[in-house]
Amino acid sequence: MSVSLIFKIAAVGILVSVLSQVLKHSGREEQAFLTSLAGLILVLVWIVPYIYDLFETMRRLFAL
Repeated sequence: MSVSLIFKIAAVGILVSVLSQVLKHSGREEQAFLTSLAGLILVLVWIVPYIYDLFETMRRLFAL
């Protein structure tokens, strides 16, 4: 895992939290929820290949 991925995840977290707060204070709770959900999905798309590699390594390690 590279350090740039950690910085990307942190940037998305900061951006999503700011956007959510702005949307909540303007009375748009539905858009705030969708913004949070979109940020979560984006980060999961970035992390899923690393999780897959982890499980494949564990499978090879224990020869399952």
